[in-house]
Amino acid sequence: MDDLFARQTLDRLIAERRDNYGAVSRLLGRNPAYIQQYIKRGTPRRLDEQDRRTLARYFGVDETQLGGPEVVPARAARGAMHPVPRLALGASAGAGSLDDDERTAGAVGFDRGWLRSLGVKPDMLSIISVDGESMAPTLRHGDDIMVDRGDDGTRLRDGIYVLRLDGTLMVKRIAMGPRSGRFSILSDNALYPGWPDIDPVLVEIVGRVVWTGRRLG
Repeated sequence: MDDLFARQTLDRLIAERRDNYGAVSRLLGRNPAYIQQYIKRGTPRRLDEQDRRTLARYFGVDETQLGGPEVVPARAARGAMHPVPRLALGASAGAGSLDDDERTAGAVGFDRGWLRSLGVKPDMLSIISVDGESMAPTLRHGDDIMVDRGDDGTRLRDGIYVLRLDGTLMVKRIAMGPRSGRFSILSDNALYPGWPDIDPVLVEIVGRVVWTGRRLG
């Protein structure tokens, strides 16, 4: 794993969680400037193994995301591709429609090592399509999105998620609010509405969007 990528990843995780460098340094039992120096100056060049393990647990990511060595299982060595199921299901990004037909409609093969670099468990992934334009230009109608069902409401943070609201499956941006436990559901397209300050009990978080693919032409 590239050292710069590991520092950038940690910086992003801290921002998404709305933490600060000093607090994360204290989590490790280090001086308050430790994490800032690591991220901004590359000092130390790599995280201590125990520090890396602690941070990976804290942020809920694989250690490889923070510069840890990649362990290739024997099964992956024999066959490097992992089939991610494509579901016959659309996540509405418009007014909203729920398609109950969640049968598998084929699969797409992805390199196992690349999937691990995303910090996901391959067996918890599904591919569905975007239906509508409320998340444009980030996501457009017909785009494929890979959803990590292992990254659900238990560790919710800012990002793009597939969720169910009022029985409707949709893909939206979630922004954590100042009130503990509450968040806003947003559309990237300004022509579509959002829902501010949502009570979590009203929403089922299906999973976090970790990748998107788009057909050209």
